[in-house]
Order: sequence, then C-alpha cells, then structure tokens
Amino acid sequence: MNILITGASKGIGECIAHNLDGNIFAVGRCEDRLKQYDNYLVCDFEKDIEILGEYIEENKIDVVINNAGEYIYKETDQITMPEIERITRVNLEVPMYIISKALPYMKSKNWGRIINIGSISGVMGEAGACIYSASKSGLIGMTKAIALEIAQYGITINTINPGWVETDLGNSSVEESEFSKEEVVECIPQKRFVEPVEIAGMVKYLISDTAKGVTGQSINLCAGLSVGC
Repeated sequence: MNILITGASKGIGECIAHNLDGNIFAVGRCEDRLKQYDNYLVCDFEKDIEILGEYIEENKIDVVINNAGEYIYKETDQITMPEIERITRVNLEVPMYIISKALPYMKSKNWGRIINIGSISGVMGEAGACIYSASKSGLIGMTKAIALEIAQYGITINTINPGWVETDLGNSSVEESEFSKEEVVECIPQKRFVEPVEIAGMVKYLISDTAKGVTGQSINLCAGLSVGC
C-alpha cells in the first residue's frame, strides 16, 4: 500500500504513520520532522496545492489519510474573511482536492481507502469555533457523498471524529479557549483526553479488508463526549 498522510510531522498524523504497515508518503510543513520518513513532501496548502496533486499522481497513492487541520477559537462576530478562507481551505477544500487526485488510480485498481480526520466539533458544534465546526461538518457530508460515488470500485471512505486529543494542538486549543484543561476534562464522560494511538488503531482497522463493508460512516472517537456530560 502507498499511504499518503497529511499533517504527518507531529501529533495524530505522526502517530498514525508509525502504526501503519506500508509505504508512507508524508506531507507537512516542518521539513526537519518530515525527514524521519523515506518519502515526504514539504507543502504549504496556501500555495503548493498543484505540487501536492502531482505528488499524489506520481506515487500511485491508494490509501489517503486527510489528517492536516487548523483550529481557531474566536467568537463569530470577531472572525475575518481571511480566517474563514484559511480554515475552510485547510480543513475541507484541500482534502477534497487530494481525494480527487487519488481516485483515478484507486479506480484503476478497484481498491482504495480514504480516511478523513474530522472532529467531534463537526458533529455537535462548538461555541466559539464556528469556522472549525463548519469545516469539519463539511467533511462528514463530503464523505457520505463520495462513498456513494465510489462504492462500486471497492473503495471505502470514512471520517473519524476525535474529541479532545492529547497532542500539542489539543492542548493549545484548550489554551485558546476560555476554559482550563481541568474544566474541559470534567465535561468528558471518561474524564480523559483521547490518546493519538487510539485514532491510529481505528485508522488501521478501516484500512484493513475486515472493514471493507464500512463506508460513508462518521465515527466518533471522543471518550463519550458525543453522548453528553
């Protein structure tokens, strides 16, 4: 398998890469951290999108993991158009573009796996993070639509929606909010942040042939957060 992982330089993406068997093609912004991989592409989604498309086509990618994402905590009446455009581009538009570039090869093989890393905020909504919630909700809708298009080709696509995750991004998101980490944990039924390895395990399952009947699904991996407090 040729596995493309965006946001592979740290956090969830790095953990996924370390837990999968196959040829890893890592995409990210930090070259120093990407050098741990045999194959990588330093990519800024604002300006390197065509280079990324060529990279996908050249390397015959048959597993796509859209993990890269950006978060912003800001009241709706304070957000700017550049912020809306940046978050939407990174979290929704680029994943759609990546999928469009990978699908021709997957169709030619009659096999492929696409996994989008969404967020529980895209399922439930998050006050103070409307752009982020909207973009991650869009991933879920995109996943369902594409699943219907590609089911006949033996290709599956699913979205995993993590809750609060024990990563630098997860902790910085807490710092941006008006709550302390202790207050956030108190609202999580299992009273803990999800570990990146749990997400990697779900990805590994969804890639396997055992999961060939799972497609178009939105899977909440959130320590019970989607159920309620």
